[in-house]
Amino acid sequence: MADREDLDFTYSLTDRIFRLSMGELADFSGAKYDGNFSLSLEEAQRRKHEYVAEQLGIGPGKRILDLGCGWGALLNFIGDRGGTGIGVTLSAAQAAACRRHGLEVQLFDALQVSRESFGGFDAVASLGAFEHFCSPEEYRAGRQEEVYRGLFARIASVLPDRGRFYLQTMVFGRNMIPPEQIDIDALRGLPPRGSDAWYLALLGRQFPGSWLPFGEEHIVSCAEPYFRLVSSSNGRLDYIETITQWNARIGAPSLKKTLFKLALLPRWLTSADFRLAFTSGVSANKVSFERELLDHYRLVFEKRQ
Repeated sequence: MADREDLDFTYSLTDRIFRLSMGELADFSGAKYDGNFSLSLEEAQRRKHEYVAEQLGIGPGKRILDLGCGWGALLNFIGDRGGTGIGVTLSAAQAAACRRHGLEVQLFDALQVSRESFGGFDAVASLGAFEHFCSPEEYRAGRQEEVYRGLFARIASVLPDRGRFYLQTMVFGRNMIPPEQIDIDALRGLPPRGSDAWYLALLGRQFPGSWLPFGEEHIVSCAEPYFRLVSSSNGRLDYIETITQWNARIGAPSLKKTLFKLALLPRWLTSADFRLAFTSGVSANKVSFERELLDHYRLVFEKRQ
C-alpha cells in the first residue's frame, strides 16, 4: 500500500490549496453528473452522496465506515442524514481538517481495519482510496490480488450478513499498456513526452506508492469470496468533467494560493519529482481518462451470508 509518507506527499501537500479552491468540506473524488454537465460541481457531488446514501441505507442510527475519508465530505453528509460516520485516512492534514469540523476521523491504515479495532458497522464506503491500496512493488511481486482479497475480508468482518460496501475507484482502462509490456522501472524514469507512458509516469509522481486494478472485473473477482456485486456504473465521463471543474477552481487567481505556492518554491528547486508532478503544464489524470488509459467505476457490493 502507499504509505503515510506517500499519501502525505499527495494529500497533505495539496491540503491548503485544495481547501482554498474547493471549500473546507470539499469532495476529492469523482462527482455524479449522469450525463447532465449543466450541473454545478456541488450539485453533482450532492447527487453522488445521495446515491451512496440510497445504496447503503444511510439514515438515523446507522453506523458507517468511510475508508480514505479525504476532507470529510461524505462523513459530513452522513451526519446530516442522522447517521454516525467514522473515517480513516493516512493523510495527517486531512485528518486534522476533518477534526476541526467535529468529524470522527482516525489516522489509520485502511488495510488494518478490523472489528476488534473499530467494532461493527451497518455499511462501509470508500470513494477514491482503493487506488492507493496496492503499491507498484506489490504488483511487481505478484501480490495485488492478495492485497485486495485481504481488504475485502477485513471489510466483510465488520459488516453483518448482507451488509453493503460502496466502492468508487479508478482502474486501468481498455487502452492501458498490456500487463506483459509494463516496465515499472521505465515509468519511474521519463518516457517520451506526450506518450501514454509519459502520462502514466506523471501519475506515478503525483500518487507515489499507488497502483490501480486492471478493470472492473479484477476487483469483482477479488471480492467474490466475500461479496456479490449488486450494481455497477461507469463514471469515466463524469470524472473528466469533475477534473475540468477542479482545474478551473484551482487555477482561479487568489492571493492566498499565490503565497502558498511561493512557500513551496524550495521544494520545487530541490525535487525533480515534485516539479514533474505538479508543474508539468498538463492534467495527467484528465488526459489519461480521455485516452482511456484510466477508467472509473461505482460498485455496490453486498456481503454474502
